Amino acid sequence: MPLVNFTNPVSILVALVLFLLVLYLGKEMKKSWIIALLLFAFVAILIGHTVEFMTIVGKNQELYQSVTGSATFDLIFIFLSFISYLWIDSLEVKEGKKKSIDNSLEWFWNKV
Repeated sequence: MPLVNFTNPVSILVALVLFLLVLYLGKEMKKSWIIALLLFAFVAILIGHTVEFMTIVGKNQELYQSVTGSATFDLIFIFLSFISYLWIDSLEVKEGKKKSIDNSLEWFWNKV
């Protein structure tokens, strides 16, 4: 059984609600480190799923599919967290009137 089983719809819903709550908190406080903690948490979960994937060699096919599906959702949450981090970081720079080295989201919005 995976560390955090994202193949269960309830687990995905709970993770999504927590993600949205942390995103709202980071947006309201305009602090990018809040969403960065969430990003590192998802990376840690992905590392845990990778270790589990490496240790299930020759075992149950259902367990293999469960860990693979969970790792896929980890990657999706990491992508969303990264984009959210860039967005909140740009809000933090604008609010604090800090000098930004680059416009981190400009590459993303130009492609969309």
